[in-house]
Amino acid sequence: MAHAISWFEIPANNFDRAMKFYGAVLEADLQTEDRGTRVLAYLPASRDEVGGAIVHVHDESLGYKPAHSGSVVYLNGGDDLSVPLARVEAAGGKILIPKTDLGQGFGYIAFFEDTEGNRVGFYSMS
Repeated sequence: MAHAISWFEIPANNFDRAMKFYGAVLEADLQTEDRGTRVLAYLPASRDEVGGAIVHVHDESLGYKPAHSGSVVYLNGGDDLSVPLARVEAAGGKILIPKTDLGQGFGYIAFFEDTEGNRVGFYSMS
């Protein structure tokens, strides 16, 4: 097993707003796909990286609801997570925990709330 995680999905109530937010924060054009019961906007990743998407599901009974508690997805903060983190508030999100040193050479994390109410993290080594 190369990775413990193979795929992640970030739920969105307002798909267009979430796409605009993540596109601005990650400075990426997100590719979308409508699968009938759900719509996805793929976050940037190469074939050998763990991928993920913003997802809006039309059937509320499936439980795709933005959450501020529970599991946390950490997005790749690049060479310095300060760069994408600096775009969070301008894109409509909120910084919850600023860039924080994990100590002992383990890198840095930060938490933010996206436009949908999800708590998401950034991780980088510097």
